[in-house]
Amino acid sequence: MTTSRKTLIAEYKERVTIAGVYAVICSATGQAWVGKSRHIDTEQNGLWFALRHGGSPYRSLQAAWKAHAPEDFRFEQLDRLPEDLSDLRRKDELVSRAKLWIARLGAEAL
Repeated sequence: MTTSRKTLIAEYKERVTIAGVYAVICSATGQAWVGKSRHIDTEQNGLWFALRHGGSPYRSLQAAWKAHAPEDFRFEQLDRLPEDLSDLRRKDELVSRAKLWIARLGAEAL
């Protein structure tokens, strides 16, 4: 069974994505970093890829990654937003929830 390119593109655009807030925690030091994403389910892959290749824009996280083993880091989803929020509301919620988690964990913002 072959699926046309147009069908695949349409399915990709219609997929449901979940926005949310996440933390990266270094078990060796207890350091935490909190970030937000419109696609929380795929965020870890991109973040880990950048860290492994030394291309992360987050300098303190990259330095910690370099100083410790990758196994010392874990990715945790802290908050998932409902799907039915408007784009503007989703953006505002992500910012406010990220600030809340940064304060709770004493974390650095990503």
